[in-house]
Amino acid sequence: MSIRAKYEIELKNVFDNLVLMCRSIELMIENGIKALVNHDMELAKEVYEEDKFINRMERDIEQNCLKILLMEHPVASDFREVSAALKMITDLERIGDQARDIAEITIQIGDKEHIKQLEHIKQMAEYAAKMVKDGVLAYINRDLALAKSLDDTDDNVDNLFNTVMADLVELIKQNPDNAEQAIMFMMIAKYLERIGDHAVNIGEWVEYAITGQHQGDNF
Repeated sequence: MSIRAKYEIELKNVFDNLVLMCRSIELMIENGIKALVNHDMELAKEVYEEDKFINRMERDIEQNCLKILLMEHPVASDFREVSAALKMITDLERIGDQARDIAEITIQIGDKEHIKQLEHIKQMAEYAAKMVKDGVLAYINRDLALAKSLDDTDDNVDNLFNTVMADLVELIKQNPDNAEQAIMFMMIAKYLERIGDHAVNIGEWVEYAITGQHQGDNF
């Protein structure tokens, strides 16, 4: 088997593992918010523990990528492809951390009655999970348009974040006793906003893999 054929096989392994890691993170986000809405402590604990799997996946994909780079002197496109995957798994791992943190706050809230409806937070989570999925699909399918669309979707997340924050501030003004839970919801909204930012980062690394251009200041 030629070195190039081995490269293609190893790269497919990276793709497969990225899809698996991505799907697990999607479920962490979705189940984390479901646990919050339904006061489901067991589900929240499952989400919290799932982060250990995400950390293992990051290490496995990183090892696969380094193995590919050691196979041959990679051409520029190969180097960009594998380097982008290495950068993406860092963002994915951080997204897993933030989903875990949401589950931890859910456990802290416990079965206390919520001070507000969580519709906007649910919408933020739906957008965030879709952004993660679209970022990985854009990489695998070399879909530059999909990668660039993540910026627009992130605007929706940011707008919802501002709405949630304004609502919670108003609830605190109405009743200072709301402050403790309001702060927890603010933290959850902030974690979801950060997930959106990390998904945008993934889109930028997809653009780098395809075009060789990256919007960040440093590689």
